[in-house]
Amino acid sequence: MEFETLTRRTGLEISDPIENTRFELYVPAPITPVQTRTGRFYFPVDAAVGFETASVEIPKLVSPLVWTQSGELVADSTRIDGNEFPAGDYLLELNSTSMKLYLAFESGFRLERGETAVTVRCEGTTRIRVGARSLHEHPAGTITVTDEVRDVMRAVSLFGSALKTLSPERSFPTLRGHPPLIERGETFSVPGEIEPPETDVTLVLPPERTRVYTASSLAYYLGAEIIAGDEPRLIAGNFEQSLDGPDGYEATVNSILRRTFFFDCLARTEGFYDVELYERKRVESRMDVDLESLYDAPLADRVERALSLPFERVESVAMDWNLTTDIVPTKANVEALPFVAYDLSFCRTPSNPTERNVTEPPKAFDDFARNASDWRWDDDDFFQVASAPTAEHAWIGNGYPLGVNKLTLESLYRRLDRPDPDDSTLTVHVVCNDETMEDEKDVAEQYGVRDFVESNVSVHHQLAGDELSELLSLPSDFVHFIGHVDSDGFRCPDGHLDAESLSSVETNAFLLNACRSYEQGTALIEKGSQGGVVTMSPVLNSAATRVGKALARLLNAGFPLRVALEIARTQLVDRHRYLVVGDGALTLCQSESGQPIRLDVEPNGDGYVVTPVAYPTQTYGLGTVLSPMFDEQRYIGSGTVRAFELSADELDAALGAEVMPVEANGTLHWSDELSTSDL
Repeated sequence: MEFETLTRRTGLEISDPIENTRFELYVPAPITPVQTRTGRFYFPVDAAVGFETASVEIPKLVSPLVWTQSGELVADSTRIDGNEFPAGDYLLELNSTSMKLYLAFESGFRLERGETAVTVRCEGTTRIRVGARSLHEHPAGTITVTDEVRDVMRAVSLFGSALKTLSPERSFPTLRGHPPLIERGETFSVPGEIEPPETDVTLVLPPERTRVYTASSLAYYLGAEIIAGDEPRLIAGNFEQSLDGPDGYEATVNSILRRTFFFDCLARTEGFYDVELYERKRVESRMDVDLESLYDAPLADRVERALSLPFERVESVAMDWNLTTDIVPTKANVEALPFVAYDLSFCRTPSNPTERNVTEPPKAFDDFARNASDWRWDDDDFFQVASAPTAEHAWIGNGYPLGVNKLTLESLYRRLDRPDPDDSTLTVHVVCNDETMEDEKDVAEQYGVRDFVESNVSVHHQLAGDELSELLSLPSDFVHFIGHVDSDGFRCPDGHLDAESLSSVETNAFLLNACRSYEQGTALIEKGSQGGVVTMSPVLNSAATRVGKALARLLNAGFPLRVALEIARTQLVDRHRYLVVGDGALTLCQSESGQPIRLDVEPNGDGYVVTPVAYPTQTYGLGTVLSPMFDEQRYIGSGTVRAFELSADELDAALGAEVMPVEANGTLHWSDELSTSDL
């Protein structure tokens, strides 16, 4: 974490070079920050500074949690203006920022809420300490397994070693560390520092890859040991439950994960973070549940009680799960399991596809298509997979799944290998290699429109093959290519550049907005990129321009790659033309709200029904608490929050508070370009 004074106004800039994000705090007079000890904060921080000031303006509508410096929660200041606190030792925890931020001071103070900011106003000049913690995580080590399934069972049994607590608070993403990695070798071995947690929870599974792979997320979250047995079942203390439920093994395992996680989210409100949670109120109105005793119970007892409660009464209240991963259960794909588990993904294990789902091209185009004559559908492994019960869907295996993120092991490892940038500047290159597509180069204006995210956006025209090769070999965050791709590679003024010929690629992510670009995109992933968006077929110029501009803004707003594409392609008739290859969880920067949010808006008489939809990210994962700007309650931030009825004035105020995508009348808009008069 890095701290610098601002130059354009008085204040402090906090930078997280690892996560490529910044935040600012404003003060009324110049300050001289001095490094201070991190151990003086009740919560862990990576770095801290102190300075003298009478007030601090937080340029965001945050809802601080007010603690004493000894760890007692004083107030949850959600949506309340004018809170006054007497003289004392305070620690303010700022929520919905792109890093963990704390303000510590000794003074009486007042919280003042404006239209776009919250101000902490102390009783005179006070020494304030600012502590910051990055939300970045890494695995503790690597487990070596042979190709024997029982070794895989032993390895997955150790995933729970990464949990930072066995209490219900592990439903917070910051208290779930990354499971140890897995590599294949001649003998089974475990680093000495990796030890299983004591949970008294066991998964009894037949020693089959399909069974073990499917259970990896559940085993991680429950800290469960996996042992071999004929009948798949879960044992928690003296409690047993079959894993072969009426809907089948996979659905049962994933349902248990959702149920135990959800009740932990409710029970944790009895612990460290005593916040007013919307889902808790709804559950308590539908069933009797003693959350206080549930919080205090050992993990095995909590599992038993969660699975004994009538979940069907409250299932509609439980948060939406965000990700399903279909993983072909090959020996090589064992290395993906720690990443799948860390994402708390639902897991399914389909067979490797052998049949091709060949799609015929449309009979005619109403606009010029890029490389319209180059179809060659008959030589590619395209296929349709079963739909997923989640907003995001990934595939780990051979072939190209239509409309599903094609994950690769290389791209998952690059989550960990991503080098720390020198600063928090977002570097984007827009390449336009066709004069007939000049209109689309305006997409450059969609990058770099965020506060607190510095962007260096360059536009390049008609790059020759060696120039494009050099550009791809330079470190950058994103390359947006506009032009043509065919069987020989990227079309350049002097010929073609085949990505297979590159020795290495240093751009982290890309969009290849050209016809049938998936082969070149796959090659970029193999050569070093982490993720990208490609096309499976010819695309119309008009459609490509719409998708390109929407995707640029969504990535710039902090949406993960696969979520950004899913939202952008709602504007297309054929949604399967675009595909994410590599790590679809990749983000270029963090959202202003921590978790990116989309608003769905429908007119309702004189007012509007507004439904926020929240998307977990690698930094703000499943279990994050969300505070919608027009409500006083807290929510579990994943999927549809709930519908709110707002007046025109209330909706206009919400649209002006933060830049976010808005879907209204079947069209994608942006809040900074929209008002109720447009609806």
